[in-house]
Amino acid sequence: MAPKSFDLIVVGAGPGGYVAAIRAAQLGLKVAIVEREHMGGICLNWGCIPTKAMLRSSEVFHLMERAADFGLKADGVGYDLDAVVKRSRAVAGQLSGGIAHLMKKNKIATVMGHATLPAPGKVQVKTDKGEEALEAKNIVLATGARARELPGLEADGDRVWTYKHALTPKRMPKKLLVIGSGAIGIEFASFYNTLGADTTVVEVMDRILPVEDAEISSFAKKQFVKQGMTILEKSTVKSLDRAKGTVTAHIETGGKVQKLDFDTVISAVGIVGNVEDLGLEALGVKIDRSHVVTDEFCRTGVEGLFAIGDIAGAPWLAHKASHEGVMVAELIAGGDPHPVKPESIAGCTYCQPQVASVGYSEARAKELGYDIKVGRFPFIGNGKAIALGEPEGMIKTVFDAKTGELLGAHMVGAEVTELIQGYVVGRQLETTEQDLMNTVFPHPTLSEMMHESVLDAYGRVIHM
Repeated sequence: MAPKSFDLIVVGAGPGGYVAAIRAAQLGLKVAIVEREHMGGICLNWGCIPTKAMLRSSEVFHLMERAADFGLKADGVGYDLDAVVKRSRAVAGQLSGGIAHLMKKNKIATVMGHATLPAPGKVQVKTDKGEEALEAKNIVLATGARARELPGLEADGDRVWTYKHALTPKRMPKKLLVIGSGAIGIEFASFYNTLGADTTVVEVMDRILPVEDAEISSFAKKQFVKQGMTILEKSTVKSLDRAKGTVTAHIETGGKVQKLDFDTVISAVGIVGNVEDLGLEALGVKIDRSHVVTDEFCRTGVEGLFAIGDIAGAPWLAHKASHEGVMVAELIAGGDPHPVKPESIAGCTYCQPQVASVGYSEARAKELGYDIKVGRFPFIGNGKAIALGEPEGMIKTVFDAKTGELLGAHMVGAEVTELIQGYVVGRQLETTEQDLMNTVFPHPTLSEMMHESVLDAYGRVIHM
């Protein structure tokens, strides 16, 4: 049978792939998308969305426990872990179904199965019903990534969990070890700690949340410790001894090894790109440490073959993947899009307190040779934060002293994952400190702190 012909085939239906397919269809291209497991990929089904649903449950639980602070009464506060998980899965299910609907609406052919690329412009899909052959001048790889597993620390689903096990727990951990303090590790640590697990976080780097500004990491750490977490930095889990109902972790800090017992371990030590079993090496695609090497327009160097999202390297964020998907679709359709700049992409972590940032940290700006001005403003100086009962947090801004360009913004505290977008738009519009100072921020809002942080960088802060 002759292969089915398309203008574009997208391999992977996560937030990179499905967005690329929709944008290409909007631009009049005939599009097919291949997905081996779930429409919406890891993000919708096992990542961004279900974790936020679970974290919302723990946030509400935390507020219920603090009811008296707000003049309210809530007696016998508790939770049903199965019901929390059920809600999280329902939220993911609803959105995954929505993606299937969007494919239909945009007349995108959907093929469920495992794809390989036997030759340039060819895609072979192994489906439930057999093999299906597709061809297109352009192919976009959006196969995403999976959890990295370190030797000796492999998940077994019983006592040692990956993020998937942590999202569908069979029991509530009493004594929990989280290995890795990036966004995934800290979010799970925050969720289980809030629900009462005695939680220890081990981080190999010299501080938790290592991609964030050092001052923000330090502030977040103090809050986590205050909430009862144990944080071990510059530490490595050398091995795990598994026994019935318990895991003994050998943790090395500064050359000394201590043995600690836990009933549950969550491994969150990074991710690995899904580059295997696609036939990429035979096509001449360059792969570096499990990620496809691309140029700024996500081109692989193989004619008509692009790679977007997690498979194309850091930052490993859904919104980066989506934006790359749009860029590539426009490029294929003959447009002239701007490349996606990694430093213009915000990072958000939904722990308690939340953490968000965009652009360069203070240390990175100095490394790059900028003469900088830095502003800070604490939540305790903001009326809305105090009224919300959320006085712990800070906003930090970094400016180029010569030009007034906003080089970076870093936040920790309530709702900062929503606030950060103000600075993202500012950077996109090449805003200067003058523009931000002359902007009227509404009162009473948390966003006023964004204004005050800018004012502070230039010695003009009002409420501090």
